[in-house]
Amino acid sequence: MANRHLSRSIVLQTLFEWDLNDIERAEIGTVLDRNVSEFAPNKADALYMVGLLDGILGKHSELDQIITKAAPEWPIDRISPVDRNILRLGLYELLFADRKEVPAKVAINEAIELAKQFGGDNSSRFVNGVLGAVYKEIGEPGKDEISKRRKKDVPYDEMPIERLAGAVVYAEHEGVMYLALVHDIFGHWTLSKGRIDEGEDLNVGAVRKLKDEIGLDVVLEDELGKNEYIATQPEKGKVRKQVSYFLAKSEYVDIVLEKKGGLDDAKWFRVADILELNFYEDILPIVTKAITILVSRK
Repeated sequence: MANRHLSRSIVLQTLFEWDLNDIERAEIGTVLDRNVSEFAPNKADALYMVGLLDGILGKHSELDQIITKAAPEWPIDRISPVDRNILRLGLYELLFADRKEVPAKVAINEAIELAKQFGGDNSSRFVNGVLGAVYKEIGEPGKDEISKRRKKDVPYDEMPIERLAGAVVYAEHEGVMYLALVHDIFGHWTLSKGRIDEGEDLNVGAVRKLKDEIGLDVVLEDELGKNEYIATQPEKGKVRKQVSYFLAKSEYVDIVLEKKGGLDDAKWFRVADILELNFYEDILPIVTKAITILVSRK
């Protein structure tokens, strides 16, 4: 099932790019192939992804009509691109997939997990509400079935841990303070970070990853804190990803974003402007703490 979840994530990413960039239907296969090669070579279910993507695109007008009816207070163009495409994916599997392959409850739960992973603060609640309304409308199929598909969850303390490090990178230019932020394909501004190699010093690894991802030479100054999230990897199952964040100083030079999947932009922002940006819930406190430290030095 980890492969299916990964496959859904890649289909969601492809839908997001199609939706946002108005990609021609004939070109969507190329986008899917690129995303597979970048995120899951030899790990995702190619046949399943092609069928799911084709099915959603073939019925996207019908799916959008259903979304409009299920959430009349939210016109389709006012729903965030991430949530909109999660709903399309979830509704397609709920209404049109082979129920033996994808039971109704699995379709809903998988969409909610995608919303938690890639959406905003209220995405999972919104997706659950829309899909739940449609589920009730079609008679709650499989309500009394006992799913035998899921293996027993690995206890939290037994999950493998992966170390990552990142930073709030700042620079001063003409008397103005700037922060370097990266933008992901799901519409959030966030912090540059990367995986620390086994046995590697955390500080050394953080400097290395920032140079690799955004092309800046930084000096680490303060520890800002840590956060942790659980991710599902095909080869490991659930993994606890522990991220340590630093305040780091850089020269105000051009940012060079590493060419890889997941990120589509990187910019310097004036400190006065960044709190209006769309951040993940667990990133905003880190950024706020960094700003507090910088202001206190003035």
